Amino acid sequence: MKKGAIILTIWFSVASLLWSQAETLPVSVRPVNQSTLAGVGKIILNDTYLSPLQYDGITFTLLHDRLNGSRYANARLLLQQQCKIQVATTKNPTSSASEYYGELDYRISGFYPLLQQSRFRLLAGGGWEASLGGIYNMRNSNNPGSLKASTNLNLSLMAFYSWRGITFRWQLGTPFIGLFFSPEYGHSYYEIFTLGNSRQTLHFASFHNQQALRNYFTVDLPIRNVTLRAGYLGDYYRTDQNQLVTRVLSHQFVLGLAFESLYFGGTRVRDNRWLESVYY
Repeated sequence: MKKGAIILTIWFSVASLLWSQAETLPVSVRPVNQSTLAGVGKIILNDTYLSPLQYDGITFTLLHDRLNGSRYANARLLLQQQCKIQVATTKNPTSSASEYYGELDYRISGFYPLLQQSRFRLLAGGGWEASLGGIYNMRNSNNPGSLKASTNLNLSLMAFYSWRGITFRWQLGTPFIGLFFSPEYGHSYYEIFTLGNSRQTLHFASFHNQQALRNYFTVDLPIRNVTLRAGYLGDYYRTDQNQLVTRVLSHQFVLGLAFESLYFGGTRVRDNRWLESVYY
């Protein structure tokens, strides 16, 4: 009886200690900072498959940007996803013909901190990107369209700076290896997709035949209960293959709202004051 009472007392003591610690331990969470931005700006198109002339005009973009913490690399690795829809309408130098442009682009990247200070953070990383779009020329009757499709592995840098409640973010990314679609000179899409003559249309991509750069800068302004995010989005893309050159250059002003949310297990989290944001 005495041994049973002693064992029961010890069991209750250990259980009470574990229960009290379980109530104070933080729950594993993954904070998410995301925003949806609308952009407008100028675009320049040059596709020698369609025309030797340069077309320029106005472009519109919808960009969703998501950045969240992860459990990888001792919970220091940040994961980013970006999905961009872009459309544009352009004219040649004499305004006698029009070209229309559209693109859907998705990117997922991981970033690891290189430098962390109280106000400044520098991160580096890379990821995967896939893009599908095209250019349509209203003047051409035989080959009016040009398909744009690519997939790449990217290298990226990201930096944050906080000043008086305002958060500045700058990001730079470029592909270094991948694949892209390009027909041969004079190769019609009727031959490719109807007759099945798709020879020499898929090409290994690197710096020798593909150059691209995304320059992304944002400023977060907290206004009462909302955070306004404004910034600049610059995209440059160029390919040179099969005697065909494609160049797409755009500069846009972007504006939208940013917010943070939590994704975590469990059904009861009453106090999350211990949570550290992945962004601010």
